[in-house]
Amino acid sequence: MLSEIRSTPFPPCPAPFNMAAHVLRHADALPDKVALAVLGLSGAERWSFARLKAAVLGTGTGLLQAGLCPGDRVLMRLGNTVDFPVAYLGALAVGLVPVPTSAQLTSREVAGIIETVTPRAILLAEGVACPDTDLPVIRTGALSDMRDLPAAHYEMGDPDRPGYIVFTSGTSGIPRAVVHAHRAIWARQMMVEGWYGLRQDDRLLHAGAFNWTYTLGTGLMDPWAAGATALIPGAGITPAQLPLLMKRHDATIFAAAPGVFRKMPGGQMPTLPRLRHALSAGEKLSETIRQSWETSTGTQIYEAFGMSECSTFISASPDDPGTPGTLGRPQPGRRVAILGPDGPVPRGEEGTIAVHRGDPGLMLGYLGAPDATEARMQGAWFLTGDQGVMDAGGEITYLGRADDMMNAGGFRVSPLEVEAVLNTHPGIGQAAVTDIEVKRDARLIMAFYIGPAPLDADALHRFAAERLAGYKQPRDYFHLDALPTGANGKLQRRELARIYEALNGKT
Repeated sequence: MLSEIRSTPFPPCPAPFNMAAHVLRHADALPDKVALAVLGLSGAERWSFARLKAAVLGTGTGLLQAGLCPGDRVLMRLGNTVDFPVAYLGALAVGLVPVPTSAQLTSREVAGIIETVTPRAILLAEGVACPDTDLPVIRTGALSDMRDLPAAHYEMGDPDRPGYIVFTSGTSGIPRAVVHAHRAIWARQMMVEGWYGLRQDDRLLHAGAFNWTYTLGTGLMDPWAAGATALIPGAGITPAQLPLLMKRHDATIFAAAPGVFRKMPGGQMPTLPRLRHALSAGEKLSETIRQSWETSTGTQIYEAFGMSECSTFISASPDDPGTPGTLGRPQPGRRVAILGPDGPVPRGEEGTIAVHRGDPGLMLGYLGAPDATEARMQGAWFLTGDQGVMDAGGEITYLGRADDMMNAGGFRVSPLEVEAVLNTHPGIGQAAVTDIEVKRDARLIMAFYIGPAPLDADALHRFAAERLAGYKQPRDYFHLDALPTGANGKLQRRELARIYEALNGKT
């Protein structure tokens, strides 16, 4: 039997279609229900569905009045506030193409994004890095004022037209602009039963920031599209405080990256009578974390596998918990395979995890990079670059990355991108970076370099901080006489972990 799952295809997205209209489809029937609560230790800021819809459509009107037209790209440089999802949906509602970006990016990184995306305007919050530009800039004060404007009409259209753009670091080291269609939100319904077990009466607490794509999808868009309530911690809330918020606000589902679960208090968890289960994505969940959570709360964590190009498509769920240690099965409606050079491999053999190129949640492509898009395809399949094995029952075990991609707190980071920056330092002849497990379930990016002499670590940290987002910056730097290479001279990044252990007396 081959490692391929073909389930009944998910119903096609209706046309005409608008992503924001789909997300807010329950707003008129549930006007007074709490759609969003931003949680603090002493209270919460609550938004009803009616208030949320009015703010979104008013913002859409304001963006059009600012001179933007359907199809224009809008770069989002906003912080961890409700401004982010309101502006995002407001842009989508009137046919603009929002480009959400991490507030951690530096001005240099944003300059590269501007060159790639060529936006017509920038939405900018105070204190968020952005280079000087001649582009129109709309600040948060103006965005807030737009919420009170008359409601815009949804710009309905082809579900396959560009909806939004997110950035991911590819194996080339160049951050790729991933273009998603409006239909991507329709495809996410396969995750509702295939991962979430989400119901209209749920209160889903997501531990991430508003401006993280994992939060934007799992924490906000999907609960709203189901008519459920989204709970988001306000700025300054720590992982240790999340259990208290779950209890106070009757969270029924909790979602986070493994790094957040790792930092939570474990055996000191309060009783959480309303919590049904938890969700994990962003990096592989360790069995240590899983067992600690289940012992502390009496609930399960359901893990999912996906990527910026297709969100999640393999997962465990309340209806199909799967075997601990596996990722679960392809979600109903998906077509997934484990590929070798000639196609799906026999079950039980290792290969590359792939999703069918006809999946309605798959990206339209990388903006301005058709060759890079096609390079990710193998016949009818989109290659994830991650290795796995499928058992006889269709469950998939994750075996690691096929490339050298790093995972920093749930963010996928290309070592080539970091190395390209470090190699511009005048004292570095060549740099190599990798993520290393410094203690159980904790991985950090470390940099190794050759050059005439060791460099001051603080100076290197300042150099990187000016050029790389915080999550891309190495935690430490090590001067070497030579970098590890193979017989063909190719850098062997996997040897860097052994070098790190030797330098730190762990061998």
